[in-house]
Amino acid sequence: MSIKDNLHKIKFALPPQVTLIAVTKTHPVEKVKEVYAAGHKIFGENKVQEMVDKYEVLPKDIEWHLIGHLQSNKVKYIAPFVSLIHSVDSLKLLQEINKQASKSNRVINCLLQIYIAKEETKFGLDFQEAEQLIASAELKALKNIKIVGFMGMATNTDKKEQISLEFQSLQRFYDKCRQLETCLPDRQAFNLKLEILSMGMSSDYQLAIENGSTMIRVGSSIFGERG
Repeated sequence: MSIKDNLHKIKFALPPQVTLIAVTKTHPVEKVKEVYAAGHKIFGENKVQEMVDKYEVLPKDIEWHLIGHLQSNKVKYIAPFVSLIHSVDSLKLLQEINKQASKSNRVINCLLQIYIAKEETKFGLDFQEAEQLIASAELKALKNIKIVGFMGMATNTDKKEQISLEFQSLQRFYDKCRQLETCLPDRQAFNLKLEILSMGMSSDYQLAIENGSTMIRVGSSIFGERG
């Protein structure tokens, strides 16, 4: 099938509460334009430089999501335009995002990346670290960021039961923190509003949706395998 057909097939089958991020990692601008021409305007990139390069040559009504690991010294390059950063894994990184967002007179939406996989190569906060960060005075002081949910990556395995259990663990934590959020009413006004659970990629997004995901990050199922 064509890229357009792949896109429409996936979007047609999605529940209404699930947002699709088309992941353009390593795919050329020409392919991104095909997806854009088919009416989709939400794209995700893993690397800062690749996102910046594509942002500069593609239509400016595209909503760009940074989904890969983000180093503090690279935040300044995407702060003027990024719509959502999925991969926030430390207070230090949040503080830098806040600093750069302030320079651009913006509030940048962020997801806390939670470590749920059985793989040392993945990044993220554990549940206790994330809960402490959400309730911290340090987070409350940041006026130019907003925590809008969590992101998690399951283990790269064919064991569907394991993947489901990992997604379920994050879904339960998400629900728990949304209850905690109601105990912090002063926070909801500016930098804490949990409404996104970003789980699932091409290989496991259907399992992710079954386990509560509201945002999926899909690349190869739309664009085909990378060269």
